Amino acid sequence: MASVSDDEIIKRKLLIEGDGGNDDRRLTSLLKMFVKWSQSPSEDEISNNAAYQRLISSLATCELSMEKSHQVFLMNLLEQKNYEALSQQIETQVTEAFTKIEELKEELSRAKRIRRNRQEYDALAKVIQNYPDREDMTKKLKDLDEELANMKETEQSLQRKLELRRKQFHVLISSLHELERILADDDEKEEEEGEAFDHS
Repeated sequence: MASVSDDEIIKRKLLIEGDGGNDDRRLTSLLKMFVKWSQSPSEDEISNNAAYQRLISSLATCELSMEKSHQVFLMNLLEQKNYEALSQQIETQVTEAFTKIEELKEELSRAKRIRRNRQEYDALAKVIQNYPDREDMTKKLKDLDEELANMKETEQSLQRKLELRRKQFHVLISSLHELERILADDDEKEEEEGEAFDHS
């Protein structure tokens, strides 16, 4: 197994223990100092006072370390709340973003449909423009109706004239037949008169 250097050991220890890694040792050292100071008081007041000052200094150091750890703990709690609030805010924003995306998709689909309808309407309008407008169409229909009425009137007039010509032709034919009959009767009478004249 490869040997581990002292620097690596120190780094790992610092990573594991953190800022408060020496608190336990400080408290243990403070307890030992207190027990030693209380059980074997020095007769020398100066030494006793110096030991007391060291004890007070160690106690202050421990209290400062504890206060620092407590402040770090409070700060971590505050940071945790901030992170939770930030996470909730991000989650809300993500949800709102997805909702907005869905709304934009629907709006895009609606816009495409409107554009497609508009293109169809434009194409239909171009086709309609090729035809005359209603006023022109109405005028043309009115003119055609008048022309048709005139043609019907002309047709009726021609029918009346034709009927009159038929009647006149019929009268003429009848007159010709009557004339032929009269002429035939005259010829027959002349023949009879001629025969009677010959016998006399």
